[in-house]
Amino acid sequence: MSQFNLKRFKNSVTAVVLFVALGAFAQNQNTITLPLDAFYTKIKSQKSPQIIDARSPEEFELNHIEGSVNFNLQTENYAKYVAQLDNSRPVFIYSIGAGRSNALAKELLKNGFSDVHDLEGGIAAWIGGGKPFYTNLKSKLSLAEYKKIIADNNAVLVDIGSRYCGACKKVKPVLETIRAQYGTNLKIIEIDLEESPQVIADLKTVNVFPTLILYQNGKIVFKKDGLGDLKKDVDLALAVNK
Repeated sequence: MSQFNLKRFKNSVTAVVLFVALGAFAQNQNTITLPLDAFYTKIKSQKSPQIIDARSPEEFELNHIEGSVNFNLQTENYAKYVAQLDNSRPVFIYSIGAGRSNALAKELLKNGFSDVHDLEGGIAAWIGGGKPFYTNLKSKLSLAEYKKIIADNNAVLVDIGSRYCGACKKVKPVLETIRAQYGTNLKIIEIDLEESPQVIADLKTVNVFPTLILYQNGKIVFKKDGLGDLKKDVDLALAVNK
């Protein structure tokens, strides 16, 4: 290869590398979804973080990230809430999962906001990760009570979710089938965010709703993020660990 062609080749490679780097930088500046630790760290770096809870007013009233405001694309006077934000500064959005928050994040990005972040796992990840939150009620179930149930029963299936979570509703009929099959041989606990947020925070193991955990003799046999084939997994695990 001649020196001229070699120089052109090197320049081309440099241009491609620069293009990829700039693309990655731009994508980073407009990141929509962030995992919990990155989301939390970025919030803590802001003097007055702009945090939006994109759930319903009913959900927000029960629990939310401290300092957040509550609105989504369906909120009356939506434009008024957006006008109160500074589009030159980062915006942090969350919901129960990713639906409402992701839709709002994309809309803000299309309308002049340059740094918008959606929390992966939503409020489940935040509270389940033990981050500070507001709640207007005391948990029905404490961590000590939870641990006692695990210790007092040979097999325990724990369902952690929210009454506002669509995927969580699909778990309920499966739990009834499992309950009917195993009876007293399997203790089933259902923990809702709206009733026992503190025990979810204290467990520090929930990333999404629903989360299913099967214990046997006090030890975790499996932990599932999402429903999956819960009945099959329970049957297999209990058969293997008889």
